[in-house]
Amino acid sequence: MVGAGVLSLPYAMSELGWGAGICVLVLSWVITLYTLWQMVEMHEMVKGKRFDRYHELGQHAFGEKLGLYIVVPQQLTVEVSTCIVYMVTGGKSLQKAHEMFCNDCQPIMLTYWIMIFASIHFFLSHLPNFNSLAGVSFLAAAMSLTYSTIAWIASLKKGIQEGVSDVQYSSRASSKAGEVFNFFNALGDVAFAYAGHNVVLEIQATIPSTPEKPSKGPMMKGVIVAYIVVALCYFPVGFIGYYVFGNSVDDNILISLERPQWIVGLANIFVVIHVIGGYQIFAIPVFDMIETFLVKQLEWKPTSWLRFSVRTIYVGLTMFIAMCIPFFGGLLGFFGGFALAPTSYYLPCIMWLTIYKPKKFGLSWWANWVCIIIGVFLTILAPIGGLRTIIISAKNYKMFS
Repeated sequence: MVGAGVLSLPYAMSELGWGAGICVLVLSWVITLYTLWQMVEMHEMVKGKRFDRYHELGQHAFGEKLGLYIVVPQQLTVEVSTCIVYMVTGGKSLQKAHEMFCNDCQPIMLTYWIMIFASIHFFLSHLPNFNSLAGVSFLAAAMSLTYSTIAWIASLKKGIQEGVSDVQYSSRASSKAGEVFNFFNALGDVAFAYAGHNVVLEIQATIPSTPEKPSKGPMMKGVIVAYIVVALCYFPVGFIGYYVFGNSVDDNILISLERPQWIVGLANIFVVIHVIGGYQIFAIPVFDMIETFLVKQLEWKPTSWLRFSVRTIYVGLTMFIAMCIPFFGGLLGFFGGFALAPTSYYLPCIMWLTIYKPKKFGLSWWANWVCIIIGVFLTILAPIGGLRTIIISAKNYKMFS
């Protein structure tokens, strides 16, 4: 649940300001916990049947064909975009760690660091399923908690003793229009941080279930623990990072930190380990969809060569796109609104209303419609801000540099 998006939360706070920033972070935590609970509940709503994939739940809610057309494109966009962002994150974190541990070394281009990070996935992508990633996933979870803690403690250690007047909390933009677009981008940054919904049903599918002990029991316990950890990571990093650096914070808080040098370098290594696991968690459902389509629809033979080709080409493509547009903050803003807001903020609510049909103007009806309205606004506004941020960043960027 704790993704690399946590690193951009101080930057999002600097674009939102204290009041709006606190409201958006807390409200997003509440809304996405609510929609995650809905998905866990809907996993086994039909007796004797489990909806092990997001699109299967969509088909039950909207119909066989319409469900596929609504859910699959969104889910694929989320998973592919997250893999691209994690490629950029892994490359940048490796680059920062290299700078921290080797001050006198010759700088290495970001493009090469992304390629180094991708080389790990050319191997890991051939593991068979989620369960074979249990060790990597556990290590990634531990790393996310560790580097998040380092991020806010190291920020607090730096403090503002160098001069309170040096820290500014005014708008980052020089114009009113820029301020508005930055606000939109920040909404997408926050939305990207809450990205676990897209694989939650696949994860729940791995939990044994009986009529006496349905999977939603242990799954919901896991969700509660995960969201407590999310709160312990997200809120301190977002609030303390912004308090210490103000509007000068980078789109990745660990890039802003310089001291203590060895701890900052170590934290970036932890980020790399985390996004290695995170990349695979989001890539495996994509592999499954592509291979199923090729075998069932195009009638290709399910050979080991097909599996090898699909996975290798996918890793290569995400690596290439990451090398072309390595703009962490802009990518998070754009994909956070365009891809993650629908699947995390309001698609579960639409399914809930469609399937359960709660009493009109009742508590459940209002709760779902409020989430839907907020999510739709995110989907419309955040990509605009994210795209503008990417365009501005691209002005001074030399391809493959």
